[in-house]
Amino acid sequence: MNILVLNAGSSSQKSCLYALKQNVLPSQPPEPLWEAQIDWTHQQGVAELKVKTTTGVVLKDELSSVSRVNLTLQMLETLWSRETQVLEKPQQIDIVGHRVVHGGEKFRSSTLVTPEVKAAIASLTELAPAHNPANLEGMEVVEQILGTELPQVAVFDTAFHTQMPLAAATYPGPYEWLNKGIRRYGFHGISHQYCAQQAAQLLGRELKHLRLITCHLGNGCSLAAIREGYSVDTTMGFTPLEGLMMGTRSGSVDPGILIHLMRQDNYTADELDQVLNKASGLKGISGISADMRQIMTALTEGNSRARLALEIYIHRLRSGIGAMLASLGGLDALIFTAGIGENSSDVRAAACESFEFLGLKLDPQKNIRSPEDRDIATANSKVRVLVIHTQEDWAIAQECWHLLHSN
Repeated sequence: MNILVLNAGSSSQKSCLYALKQNVLPSQPPEPLWEAQIDWTHQQGVAELKVKTTTGVVLKDELSSVSRVNLTLQMLETLWSRETQVLEKPQQIDIVGHRVVHGGEKFRSSTLVTPEVKAAIASLTELAPAHNPANLEGMEVVEQILGTELPQVAVFDTAFHTQMPLAAATYPGPYEWLNKGIRRYGFHGISHQYCAQQAAQLLGRELKHLRLITCHLGNGCSLAAIREGYSVDTTMGFTPLEGLMMGTRSGSVDPGILIHLMRQDNYTADELDQVLNKASGLKGISGISADMRQIMTALTEGNSRARLALEIYIHRLRSGIGAMLASLGGLDALIFTAGIGENSSDVRAAACESFEFLGLKLDPQKNIRSPEDRDIATANSKVRVLVIHTQEDWAIAQECWHLLHSN
C-alpha cells in the first residue's frame, strides 16, 4: 500500500511516500520511496522545490507562484511525472496523512478527515494561524487530485498531550480562562510520542514501565515528561512560544515585561508577536543567527554575545529538565532529538552535566560520534541517555496504517 504524508509548515511543505506491504507494518522506519520539499523563504515570489527518490534521482527547480495550493499541486505531480516519477498514476495512493499542529481540546487522537473535522481544524486557526490553514490546504489539494473518497488522516501535534493532568494543563489565572479554552496544550507531540516508542525498543522494555524525558531541540524546542506512555507535563503551552529558549522564540518570559513595553514604549500586539516569535531566542541574544552551529562558531572566535546566548540556552534547558524530572519522580532515560538534540554533542554534554547526582554518566566518546538511535551513557549509568532521530513523517504514516486497518 502507498501512504502519502504531507507535513506543512508556515513557510514550507514537506511530503513523502511510503510503499508498504498490505498487511505488514515494519518495526523500524523504512526509507521513503519519494521525498519532496518546497521552501518559499529565500526569494520573494519564488519557491524552491527539491525532490529525491530511493533510486538516487534528485530534482531541483524554482517555481513562480503566489498560491500555496498550486505549489503543493506541482510538488505532488512529481510523484507521477518528470524524472522523479515513482507512480504510474495518482490513483495508486491508498491513503494520505497530514500533520495538523493544533487540535485543541476536541482531538485526542488521529482521526479520518471529514467535512466536520476540517471545519473544527479551521475553527482553531486563531490558535495556530501560521499552520492550521496550511494543513487544511494540503487536504484540499488531495481532494482536487483524488476526490473526496480517498481516506485522509489528520494527525495532531497536540493530541499526545491531551491526557496531561489538569494541574499541569491549567494556567493559574481566572478559572474562566479554562472555560474559554485558554490552557496548556503542548506541541511537538508527534515527535515526543515517536521518540518514547523508539526508546522502549532501544531499551528492550515496555513503554508502560518507563519514566522518560524527551528533549525536542530544533529551531523550536520543547520537553515532555512521559510516564507509562503518556505525556504528564511539557514545556510548551497555549502556544509554541512558552517554555525553553528557542531559535528565534523567547520561550517563557515575565508577562509583566509585555505590559511594561505596551505602557512605556507603546508596543502593539503585532509588534510584541514579532519580537517574541521572530527576534528573540538565540538570534535575539547573539545578534548573529538562530542556528546553533553559527552560535558555536562565533563562540570559538570569542564572541561574548554568542557565549551568553549558549549559556542562557543551557540554563533554560537544565531548568526545564529539572521541572520534568519533578513531574515524574524519577527517570529511566533522557532522550535528545531534532536538529540540535541529534547533532550537538556540546549541548547534550552540558545538559547532562547537571544531573550527575542522579547517577547519570555520559560516555564522552559515544556522545561525540554523532550518534543516532543509540544509548550514549556509560554501562554503569543509572539513567540511560539516548539520541533518537525523530521521524514525524513515519509516525504519521503509522497512524494512517493503523486507522486503515481498524476500519
